[in-house]
Amino acid sequence: MGEIVGAGLLAHVPTIVLPERTRRELNEGNEITLVPGLKRLRQEVFDRDDYDTVVVLDSHWATTVEFVVTAQQRRAGLYTSEELPRGMCRMPYDIPGDPALAHTIAGLGEKHGTWITAIDDPYLPIYYATVNLWTYLGVPDNPYLGTAGKPWISIGVCQTADTEDSLRLGRALGDAIRQSDRRVLLIASGALSHTFWPLREIRDHESSNPSHVRTAEAREADLARIDWFQEGDHARVLETMPDFLRHKPEARFGHYLMMIGALGEGACTAPGRLYSAYENSVGTGQVHLWFDRPDGGWTS
Repeated sequence: MGEIVGAGLLAHVPTIVLPERTRRELNEGNEITLVPGLKRLRQEVFDRDDYDTVVVLDSHWATTVEFVVTAQQRRAGLYTSEELPRGMCRMPYDIPGDPALAHTIAGLGEKHGTWITAIDDPYLPIYYATVNLWTYLGVPDNPYLGTAGKPWISIGVCQTADTEDSLRLGRALGDAIRQSDRRVLLIASGALSHTFWPLREIRDHESSNPSHVRTAEAREADLARIDWFQEGDHARVLETMPDFLRHKPEARFGHYLMMIGALGEGACTAPGRLYSAYENSVGTGQVHLWFDRPDGGWTS
């Protein structure tokens, strides 16, 4: 019987893959906390050998009539972002997949009242919500020795899905993992509030200082939820989703909703550990939070 051994709400912003000198230039001479946070998370979680597969809930991959899960044996190539090709250009990736788990997830869509399709097309695009985090957390220490690294698969958000739809995907995901023999890490890859500054103003708000988050109300909403995450109060996060949606969380917070759907929804009481400060990224709220599996299980 498989299990989820850890889960995280992680920021994937383009800034993290810029050279350190550029990051400091954009941030008043200081390093952003998201980068050392990912390095520490790699050392403390992703370099362990107590998991088999990573599932990324990718807030940049928006499907329309179904949820889609990657089912390739391997995804490899060079990634250039259509959104920011100047900063994310020809980034190499070579990511083993887990087709068996992908097909198990897809096979449980109907049971959970939703639609999930596994796609193994080698030309299926990949997005930086996956690539940027894999670059920090998944690249093998020494690929020249032939070590492929852990399998990573991605599941996109669905742009026609509401809160309940995303939770249903999460339920199917959790069910599939339990039916497998996999020990899995989940990554909800995306932001909290997510409204950019207008183009003519955006370069005045590149500092990571949270005072640059687009509105004070969005900042307060983000900080409240960070407190609840640290307390393990996922029930409160779910109960207040209608209010949070007013602040336009990235992908309608589908990445988190899919993750918590797999972890037991409001019954999940796992507290989060901060791996970064709360930071701004051109108006949006960003943070790294990691949830360890409680000794008694996610809903103990």
